[in-house]
Amino acid sequence: QVQLVESGGGLVQAGGSLRLSCAASEHTFSNYAVGWFRQGPGKERDFVAAIAWGGPNRDYADSVKGRFTISRDNAKNTAYLQMNNLKPEDTAVYYCAAVRVPLNIATPRFGVEYDYWGQGTQVTVSS
Repeated sequence: QVQLVESGGGLVQAGGSLRLSCAASEHTFSNYAVGWFRQGPGKERDFVAAIAWGGPNRDYADSVKGRFTISRDNAKNTAYLQMNNLKPEDTAVYYCAAVRVPLNIATPRFGVEYDYWGQGTQVTVSS
């Protein structure tokens, strides 16, 4: 069982930046693809970004391309989401998720593909 804990959320003005962290309990975190999702008020949970466990493969939702960067440090069992030029429409609860995958290039985009989820961290962007 992998436990994920997000941190780094908060209140920021439009145009500002935040970096979210996702700390995993699993010592073999390096075998897991990691994704970030978000759920805004009254909205469904949406894909934000994903990173493969090996190599440079990353995937982003169109709405965050060029503004958000996903990364990971397997030695620290931690994944990150650097969010720049934040907009009010980025306001949401952000969740990280992980799934053990056999391919080191996989970057799943759908929530049902992930087995483990964190509790979420609130990001609020004021205009």
